[in-house]
Amino acid sequence: MNKTIENKVALVTGANRGIGKAIAIRLAKEGALVAVHYGHDSSAAEAVVSEIKANGGSAFTIEAELDTLNGVHLLYESLDIALKERTGSINFDILVNNAGICPRAGTSFEETTEEIFDQVFAVNVKAPFFLIQQALPRLRDGGRIINISSVVTRIAFPDNVAAYCLTKGAINTLSLVLAAKLGSRNITVNSLAPGVTDTDINASWLHRPDSQSFVKSVTALGRVGEPEDIADVAAFLASPDGRWVTGQYLEASGGFRLFAWHKG
Repeated sequence: MNKTIENKVALVTGANRGIGKAIAIRLAKEGALVAVHYGHDSSAAEAVVSEIKANGGSAFTIEAELDTLNGVHLLYESLDIALKERTGSINFDILVNNAGICPRAGTSFEETTEEIFDQVFAVNVKAPFFLIQQALPRLRDGGRIINISSVVTRIAFPDNVAAYCLTKGAINTLSLVLAAKLGSRNITVNSLAPGVTDTDINASWLHRPDSQSFVKSVTALGRVGEPEDIADVAAFLASPDGRWVTGQYLEASGGFRLFAWHKG
């Protein structure tokens, strides 16, 4: 099997679970050396690395909390050391900004506190902004930046996640700005937007039978998304086949909420 990104190096944030885990595994399958970032739960991150290695891939873990700018600096300090040991260089090729949080602020927009608002923006917007800024001297020309967005930027979701929705809109705008800026270096920048996906962050509500039925009824392809559905699209964007795609909002939702009515 041809490996589309063999000899490339990828950093995937929040790669110890969910969509980030699936992307890390998929990029490693395509031949990349993958830095599996996590903020906590080292055992989960090590399990991802073990799975990658068991399937013939290469990966290692990087720990850093991304709720402060200092965390971004610590991430790159650790990454520089790890890459220097493994490749002789601090340069890499692919950055996937996947790490994010979605706190449910009580039951309404009115109950969203300043603390919650600031926290979600720190992790979901400030961290990707400075991760990319600090990546630019390290990212090779012809590289890829993939920012994980969400279908919430196209559809009105419940108001208790309003702050989260705003952060994903900001990510889409950031992708546009950077795609224009980095085109001269042949670096592509895109927003990849999952729909409703079966991950830990959605488990509290999605695993109810009524929720499953509802999501299927408003999805053109008739099922709930899996992390691998998103990972396959990320692999395309990271590959040579994605070379002419930049500055785009690419939704991978199975056709979520395309209907003006419920199918079920």
